[in-house]
Amino acid sequence: MDFEYSDRTKELVEKLNKFMDEVIYPAEPVYEEQMEKAKDRWQLPKVIEDCKAEAKKRGLWNMFLPADPDSGDTHGTMGLSNLEYAPICEVLGRSAIASEAVNCSAPDTGNMEVFARYGSAEHKEKWLKPLLNGEIRSCFAMTEPAVASSDARNVECRIEADGDSYVINGRKWWSSGMGDPRCKVIILMGKSDPNAPAYRQQSMIVVPRDTPGIKIVKMLHVFGYDDAPHGHAEVIYDNVRVPKSAILLGEGRGFEIAQGRLGPGRIHHCMRAIGVAERALEMAIKRAKSRVAFGQRISEMGVTKAHVADMRMEIDMARLLVLKAAWAMDKYGNKEARQQIAMIKVAVPNISSKVVDRCLQLHGAGGVSQVFKLASMYAHQRTLRLADGPDEVHRDQVGRMEIAKYN
Repeated sequence: MDFEYSDRTKELVEKLNKFMDEVIYPAEPVYEEQMEKAKDRWQLPKVIEDCKAEAKKRGLWNMFLPADPDSGDTHGTMGLSNLEYAPICEVLGRSAIASEAVNCSAPDTGNMEVFARYGSAEHKEKWLKPLLNGEIRSCFAMTEPAVASSDARNVECRIEADGDSYVINGRKWWSSGMGDPRCKVIILMGKSDPNAPAYRQQSMIVVPRDTPGIKIVKMLHVFGYDDAPHGHAEVIYDNVRVPKSAILLGEGRGFEIAQGRLGPGRIHHCMRAIGVAERALEMAIKRAKSRVAFGQRISEMGVTKAHVADMRMEIDMARLLVLKAAWAMDKYGNKEARQQIAMIKVAVPNISSKVVDRCLQLHGAGGVSQVFKLASMYAHQRTLRLADGPDEVHRDQVGRMEIAKYN
């Protein structure tokens, strides 16, 4: 195993760090101010578009998409491998606005990978191209409120053939990105054949956002945060009709697509989480060095040094585990690396949550306020233990695969 960063990655990380220092970090307070003053929280603050324009100028755009394993097509992107992109994703994780600024934010990254790998020529022209250009945004709709969606076989939303169309009926929630006015397309997973074998009942289908019959019931909050202007919606699909050409890869291929989509996405989530943890640790150390209590700086107290030591070790262990998973994906493919992917999906959000929690504690009462970013960081890191499958599902997979080695 060789986790040495490639020369291309080193160059991009250097450029990206400079971009963060010169553009993103100064833009953060501007973003917050524009959001506070906005009459409509569901409109994108102008500063993000300014950041995107600068990212394009600097050649920091669409770094997430690996070359197609069969054709080698990069669709005009950098064609970085998972291992090459991982450290870039860590840097982006240091700021909540960085990923969108370089067109590498979820759920668009996963949806673009789906269109690139499984979409028709029509899908690529109509949806992939504008997504890669940053002209539109997208949504992924799988989770449902009426069933335990940790088992995706439970999905009840129906995709039924009707002549030259498919008709979609059902209710989804945690449809991230639906609140954004630039959201123009949805990739939806639903049940197309209840009588097929368990993992062939589901399909994925492309649904234009403006199709009649789509109704947002409400926008959901995450620990009190509305995540505007991105947002997470509960959505009803009432006789939503799309052409037969909207199906991805063919009926019954939903799980196959999901595994192709979620593998790289979990690498992205986890490396961003490491970036969050690194920034939180940096903030906490600076805070501890600036505060005096009981006659000494907080940074000089034994308990602080113990916390800092634990966090340093935990972050570094998490990073190595993710790099190993990224290496395994590149070398063996998503399916063969699924145990490694499941391992990081459990380990990293737990570690990042613990790190942010301790950093919040070191900040004192200010840590739970809006003055610092830690409360929001904690809310989102804790949420990662549920996003893309809860800890319990991934632990079960890791355990099953480990035990199977000894049969």
